[in-house]
Amino acid sequence: MLNIVSILLGLLGLVLAVVGLIPLFGWTNWIWLIVPVIGAGLGQLSSSHKGRNLNLFVIAVMVVRLLLGGGII
Repeated sequence: MLNIVSILLGLLGLVLAVVGLIPLFGWTNWIWLIVPVIGAGLGQLSSSHKGRNLNLFVIAVMVVRLLLGGGII
């Protein structure tokens, strides 16, 4: 059950990360970064690690976008 919730949070975080890829919306990744972090925590507690891995990927996409934009743009 925790893995399903983790995957759903990962998919929600992925949609929010795509919105954050639009120029001048990169700052929104700071706000939405909490979604995959919570999902990764729930994925770690489950027996399967697919949800955790998805959330770690989403976190990596968001962090790379923040690094490329200088954290603001």
